[in-house]
Amino acid sequence: MSRRISLIAVALPTIAIAAGCTLQRSSSSTSSALASGALASSAMADDHIAHMNAADLSMPSRRSSGAQQGVIGLPASNNSAPARLKASPRHAEWVKIAWEAGSADSIMAWVVYPTSPNARAKAPVVVVVHEIFGLSTWVRGVADQVAADGFIAIAPDFLSKVRGGPSSVELPSDSARKLIAGVNAADRNRVINAAANYAMMLPSAKQKYAVIGYCWGGQTVFMHATNRGLKGFSGGVAFYGLPYTSGGSPATATTAAVPAGINTDSIKKIKQPVMLLNGSKDARIAALMPSLESIMQANKKKYVGTNYEGATHGFLRAQDDPKATRDVAEEAANLAATKDGWPKTIAFLRKNLGVK
Repeated sequence: MSRRISLIAVALPTIAIAAGCTLQRSSSSTSSALASGALASSAMADDHIAHMNAADLSMPSRRSSGAQQGVIGLPASNNSAPARLKASPRHAEWVKIAWEAGSADSIMAWVVYPTSPNARAKAPVVVVVHEIFGLSTWVRGVADQVAADGFIAIAPDFLSKVRGGPSSVELPSDSARKLIAGVNAADRNRVINAAANYAMMLPSAKQKYAVIGYCWGGQTVFMHATNRGLKGFSGGVAFYGLPYTSGGSPATATTAAVPAGINTDSIKKIKQPVMLLNGSKDARIAALMPSLESIMQANKKKYVGTNYEGATHGFLRAQDDPKATRDVAEEAANLAATKDGWPKTIAFLRKNLGVK
């Protein structure tokens, strides 16, 4: 297994980013802008972060699991990720990718290549979008499992620009969470485009890609689907992240409050299949899933959503890692969600990326 850093200048096509993408929740004026396709540039914190609870906003401390690598065939948990990466037989490397054509800025990304009995076989690409905690060891472990399942996995650091430049040094989760508010929707799409283009231009790659993401990254999957991606974009899997929502209205003396809901205009823009996986203990997402499914069906979109009973936000990272105060039922639910959700994710990717 080799580790090296290469500097790659990638020529990227000019892209148009739909407006209203900066905030998950959009006002009526933002909805109009979204429909018109104007650029968004605000760096305000998105609504996804604003409505997360304290536990979700604080990444659990990693507890040593020795040589334990978690459940083979599933992504490693937070605790088992270091051992999984250390033992991985797959070739992986850090690369620097040009932000976009002509830009002096670069993005750092972690690339993992699948092993194949056929050296000439080409693999499609999966872009792995990290949580609000940045490009962590755990996310790199997810990329390793994606490669183990037969894809070229690329996990870009969406914080490369706002942290002052590309680096392979893992940021503390609190620092990453504060910096991520400075990454707007237009830049999220630019990073995905840069990563997908880099990977699809590799000699061993097919010119097709999908996107999977977690938490902030799950929301980013929906953003990319709304913006329709580059040629070759074939679908996305969002773990505990929602598409754009439209703001509700407050109560008055004579009228009741109207809650926020799914922004239908943004859904209409989606062309490729999307899947959403959530834990029922994340009620803010669970509450909108029936509405999302109805809107997707009404607009004839290819979509499937699963809400896992008893599982938490971040269940794929947590799995059955013990918390300081044990909750055995929750640990079991998180692991069960992972055991069901990951095979569904791989089946979705294989189907939509044309892998038999």
